[in-house]
Amino acid sequence: MSEREYSERPWGNYTVLDDVAPDHKVKRIVVHPGKRLSYQRHSKRAEHWFIVSGTAQVTLDGKVTNLHVGQAIDIPREGAHRIANDGDTDMVFIEVQHGTYFGEDDIVRLEDDFGRAGDAAPS
Repeated sequence: MSEREYSERPWGNYTVLDDVAPDHKVKRIVVHPGKRLSYQRHSKRAEHWFIVSGTAQVTLDGKVTNLHVGQAIDIPREGAHRIANDGDTDMVFIEVQHGTYFGEDDIVRLEDDFGRAGDAAPS
């Protein structure tokens, strides 16, 4: 078995759990307390988020929803989305991407706490 892809980010980290099939990819994502991912969209994939621990504040096309352990949300292709952790412990969720392409360069950042808005690079 090969080593899993892992990446540290300014908001936390992710581990790729499955990327063998051509039509989907699965990640385990950890968001540290007080952090959030960029407000972004994708043109080539939809996503399904399942909350494993903590509480997530999800923004989807401007609407904010709080999700708890065991809850999930579907992010449609081209939907503007962001996930945040307003709690005091790590929030963990499983992301299932489904589509035709899963590269980090399919991220269009609309807003970002780390100065990456408009950047499609994987930082």
